[in-house]
Amino acid sequence: MKKIDSSNFVLHAKSDHFYWEGMGQLSIKTFSNGKAHYKTDKGFYAVEESRYLLLNEGPYTISIDETDEVESFCIFFKDEFPAEVFHSLKATNNVLLSDPYKDTGSIRFFDKTYHKNNTLSSQLETFKQILPSLELGSVGYEEQFHKIMGSILNEHFNTYKEIESLHAIRNSTREELYRRVSIAHDYIRSYYNEPLKLDEVAKAACLSPNHLLRTYSQIYGRTPHQHISLFRIQKAKQLLAELDHNMTEISFELGFQNPVSFSKMFKQHVGLSPKEYRKKVILDKTL
Repeated sequence: MKKIDSSNFVLHAKSDHFYWEGMGQLSIKTFSNGKAHYKTDKGFYAVEESRYLLLNEGPYTISIDETDEVESFCIFFKDEFPAEVFHSLKATNNVLLSDPYKDTGSIRFFDKTYHKNNTLSSQLETFKQILPSLELGSVGYEEQFHKIMGSILNEHFNTYKEIESLHAIRNSTREELYRRVSIAHDYIRSYYNEPLKLDEVAKAACLSPNHLLRTYSQIYGRTPHQHISLFRIQKAKQLLAELDHNMTEISFELGFQNPVSFSKMFKQHVGLSPKEYRKKVILDKTL
């Protein structure tokens, strides 16, 4: 069967409840005013406002289940587009002039969530604002895909600095370790508000618990437990600042069995009790 030619395109929509499963092109997923959950044959991913998910071509499911409408802005790239952009960025002028359409093969990214840096955030926001005025396939439309792919490629090759920190002799081994630990990291991001077990996280990454702990710290400078605590504290601060939830509701939403456990953990990391932190937030708003 002949493969249908792919194209660059954007999906921009809003929804509080959504579910879809199927095959997708290489793409980045971004969301605001909430988050979305993805599942692939490699792992689980929670995509929040400050991050984006990069997925290679393949099957996946997406689900959104929020109280308010979540805005999605997802960009899909045609086959071999990353290799074309990379070739144009790295090749010399002589090469580009003599063979501008040289086949450079394909680039395989790491399926994971990434922090949206200032450059990419600005590019995405610009594209979102001008998209209604752009004709599909026009110069201005395609120009945005080239800019964004350039930023994605820069981030992709920056990850190799993290990979180099791993204690393995072969490059292929380091890359595979990085891929598996990234799966564990995104698994923790997806389920930090549930009573996670170390064996569960290690199983998701296809690593032994000891191997996961050792390698995770090499890459992130924190243990899985420290990251779980960090994500819970970040979410707790957000919920406490919104003033819409009581302490019991916040405790359960963050995966604690009772408000006492939540309060002890929060004070240990922040230096204030949740109630003291909320009072401080209210006072700061009135000043």
